[in-house]
Amino acid sequence: MGSEMTFYENLSQRGVSRRDFLKFCGSTAAVLGLSSTFVPTLASKIAGAAESGLTPAIWLSGGKCTGCLESTLQATYPNVADIVLDLLTLKYSAASMATGKYALDAKKKVYQGNKPFIMIYEGAIMEGENGSGYTMINADGTNSLDDLEAAASSDQCAAIIAMGQCAVDGGWVRAFPNPSGATGMSEYLSRRGIDVPVVNLAGCPASPEELTAVVVQALLLGSDGTLESGIAAVAADLDRLGRPKYLYNATIHDSCPRRGHFENGEFVYRYGSEEEAKNFCVYPMGCKGPQTYRRCPMIRWNDSQSWCVESGGVCIGCATWNWVDNNAPFAGRHRRVGAASSGPLAGWPLHGGGLHPIGTGAALTGVVAAALVAHGLGMKAAKRIGKNATLKTEEMKEYDAKRLKKQGGAN
Repeated sequence: MGSEMTFYENLSQRGVSRRDFLKFCGSTAAVLGLSSTFVPTLASKIAGAAESGLTPAIWLSGGKCTGCLESTLQATYPNVADIVLDLLTLKYSAASMATGKYALDAKKKVYQGNKPFIMIYEGAIMEGENGSGYTMINADGTNSLDDLEAAASSDQCAAIIAMGQCAVDGGWVRAFPNPSGATGMSEYLSRRGIDVPVVNLAGCPASPEELTAVVVQALLLGSDGTLESGIAAVAADLDRLGRPKYLYNATIHDSCPRRGHFENGEFVYRYGSEEEAKNFCVYPMGCKGPQTYRRCPMIRWNDSQSWCVESGGVCIGCATWNWVDNNAPFAGRHRRVGAASSGPLAGWPLHGGGLHPIGTGAALTGVVAAALVAHGLGMKAAKRIGKNATLKTEEMKEYDAKRLKKQGGAN
C-alpha cells in the first residue's frame, strides 16, 4: 500500500489526482477493448510497474511537423506526459528537450545499456542524400539516419512504435515528387536487414490514446510481466499492416455519427447549405471515411471533444497508405468503396491500407501495378499527376446533380 501511495503522491506533485489517474485508466481500458471492471486492476498494475522499475524509452524524430508530439504532450486524458512517458522514463526526445552533450549522452546510455528499451519514432525516414541533406540534427554531423540505425541496431531495442503516418509510410513528407526520399519505418528496416518488432500507429497525427494503449499493453500485459513478453503480446495482435487490430479493425464510416444520414440518402453537396446545418453526411464533399480504418469517432481529440467530421470537415483518409497522393483532391469522391474482389489485392480495402508494402521492402510488381491502375490507385501507375493525368474522381451522378441543384448551385 505504501508503494502505491508513493506513486499517487508522485502524480499529485505533477497535478494529477487519483480521480484523474482512474479516468486515465478507464479511457485506456476502453481503447484496449477491456470492460470497466478491469480499471482497478489496470490502475494497480500501472502503479506497481512504476514502483518496481521503469522502462527506458527514447523518442527520435525524422522528417515531420511535430504534430504527433504536440498531440501527445497536450493531451488531457490520458495525460501521457505525466503518466505513460513518466512510466517509461523518457530519456531523450529530439523535439521536446534541449540538445547538447548531456542530452546526447543520456540517449546513448539507453541504447548502449543493458536494459531493454522502447523507441518511439515520429516522422518519415529521410533517405535523400544519405540523410545528411535533410535531417542534420547535431553539430558533429550526425543525422536522423545515424540516430535511427544506432538505436534500432542495439541489442536492447525491444520494439519501435512508429508514431503517425509519416513514420508508418512516409506520410505527407513522401508526397510526389518526394525529393527527400522519405519512407516508412518497416519498409526502411526491412531493406536494411534490421529485425525489430514495429508497431504502426497510422494517422496524421497519431493520437495519445493509441500510444497509451500500445505502451500499457507492452509494459503490463505480458504473460510473465517482462517487457519482452509484453512486446510479444502486442506483436501477436497486429494486422497485416503492422497496426494493433483493436485500433484499426473498422472504418470511420462504421461508427460515424452521420452514418444514419448516409443510410437515408441525406447528403451535403454545398457548404453553407441547410443540409450542412443539419449535419447531413458529407460523403459527396470528398469524405474518405468509408475507406479509412481508424477509430476517430470514438477516440477523438482535444480531451475527446471533437474530430474532423464532427467539426464540419471531411475525413481526408490520413491513416491510409500514401494518403496525400492517393486521396487528393480531398474534395473529390473516390470511384470505388470497399475491397478488391480479385487479383493480388483481393479482400484488401482499396484505401485504408490495402496497398501498404510493410515488411516486404520490395518494389511493386507488374501484376500489382496493373491492379493499381485498374482500381484507380497508385499516383504514378494511374498517372493522376502530370500532363497526362487521368480523372480520379467519379462523374457526378444524376441523383447527385439533382440534389446539388436543389441545394443552390455548384460546389
